[in-house]
Amino acid sequence: MMDRIISSLIDFRAFANSFLSNYEPLALLLAPLLTLFTARILQSLCLLVHDNGLKPTILGFLITSIKMVPGVKGYIEAEKQKVVEKLQSGSKSKRDGWRSELPKEGLGAAVIEKLKQEKSNDVVWQGKCSGTVYIGGSESEGHFSLINEACSMFAHTNPLHMDVFQTIAQCEAEVVAMTAALLGSKNKSSGGEICGNMTSGGTESILLAVKSSRDYMKAKKGIKRPEMIIPESAHSAYDKAAQYFNIKLRRVPVNKNFQADVKAIRQQINKNTVLIVGSAPGFPHGIIDPIEELGELAYSYGICFHVDLCLGGFVLPFACKLGYPIPPFDFSVKGVTSISADVHKYGLAPKGTSVVLYRNHDIRKHQFVAVTEWSGGLYVSPTIAGSRPGGLIAGAWAALMALGLEGYLENTKAIMEVSKRIQKGIKEIPELFIIGRPDMTIVAFGSNDLDIFEVNDIMSSKGWHLNALQRPNSIHICITLQHAPVVEDFLRDLKESVQTVKENPGPINGGLAPIYGAAGKIPDRGMVQELLVNYMDSTC
Repeated sequence: MMDRIISSLIDFRAFANSFLSNYEPLALLLAPLLTLFTARILQSLCLLVHDNGLKPTILGFLITSIKMVPGVKGYIEAEKQKVVEKLQSGSKSKRDGWRSELPKEGLGAAVIEKLKQEKSNDVVWQGKCSGTVYIGGSESEGHFSLINEACSMFAHTNPLHMDVFQTIAQCEAEVVAMTAALLGSKNKSSGGEICGNMTSGGTESILLAVKSSRDYMKAKKGIKRPEMIIPESAHSAYDKAAQYFNIKLRRVPVNKNFQADVKAIRQQINKNTVLIVGSAPGFPHGIIDPIEELGELAYSYGICFHVDLCLGGFVLPFACKLGYPIPPFDFSVKGVTSISADVHKYGLAPKGTSVVLYRNHDIRKHQFVAVTEWSGGLYVSPTIAGSRPGGLIAGAWAALMALGLEGYLENTKAIMEVSKRIQKGIKEIPELFIIGRPDMTIVAFGSNDLDIFEVNDIMSSKGWHLNALQRPNSIHICITLQHAPVVEDFLRDLKESVQTVKENPGPINGGLAPIYGAAGKIPDRGMVQELLVNYMDSTC
């Protein structure tokens, strides 16, 4: 048997030598290298098509090729600069008078008057902004005044030094605990280990949840090439997290109801998936994703599931108590591993306060950064920032304690009623339609009869600051206590704006409708991204 094998090998060797003798030695040397090189290119191409789809890949290749034509790139850059200047709308000229050096002599106490003078030049925002300012009334009295005083009392404090500023450490722990209690920590199904920290806002809360989920899944499953799946309605903070933490982002279209498509998300799950995402509600249209179904999906695959409650965290628990038909959204849902909730929105706390919560300490431990080899000593930090403003934490604690359960119920009732009134008013304008079925206090609307961005420009000329959306083209208003006294003014101005555009279609002087409209149609999304980056670079 062995002799037969040896004989076959000798025959094969003789055949191979005879066959290869017909080729040049250099060709034999280069052939495998070229084959490997070609295979590598094909593999990269297949991965590119797999990640982006066939049509975007081909389109990207064609656009890149066109840009290589002499003169084309320069023309595109010049046109992009025109758009950037249009977006700035005069802000660049205002910057020309901004101070760039310290004054030779300090202003002393007169600096307060200087600030008041500068502040008087700001636009009128009371009752005119989508979201932005959530506390009702005048900023010189009532809840505003209370928050300002609480912040000023602890303006010098820093929870990094918890041995010194023990009151702030207690305030943070209590804000986290009170928020957790609203979001299911007292429910037996939560597991009884809900924990978390305060952050600077919804974006940092999401960043920390994503980072913790990535590292937790690496420790649990050994995942080294992490991916997360989000619906296209999920907040842009997830894109930021993907870039910061080197996570591949898979974006899935929403369903016909503008909710996360559970079936589509399931199809994207693979061995590298660490996290899926749901919102309650989503920022664009104010619609709650199917949190229970997403929770079941995450649990069945043993992956993390983050619920973005940055907008709903201090509304939905109270809306439930008021009898509104709110689907499950918190830690009572099996499979939810983390939640973000902004205290500085409907919690009516000072700007720069949010909470990130985890189902247990095993997950949260991956949020922390511990350094053992620094010459400055042993160091550990719970959040992205090292030093943090204790005044904001005190302000958040003061907001929760001042309002209490009854206060939040009263506020929620007020803004939910305003939301219903605005929805009714929009439905009475035949040229407009509401996007989906809003669950809370964000109402998005579009039009099949006229350019909704032109309507937005007219509303802007009347002093309103609304949010322009895409896919589909629409605008929304995020309702706050500021809108309760002016809801009829809003609906009147909206009706007039629609009529104006209907009678005189076309962009107004200084309006941004042409830019928003064009941005949605540009096939090269990389170019749109460059426009945004150039605008930001020239603005800040």
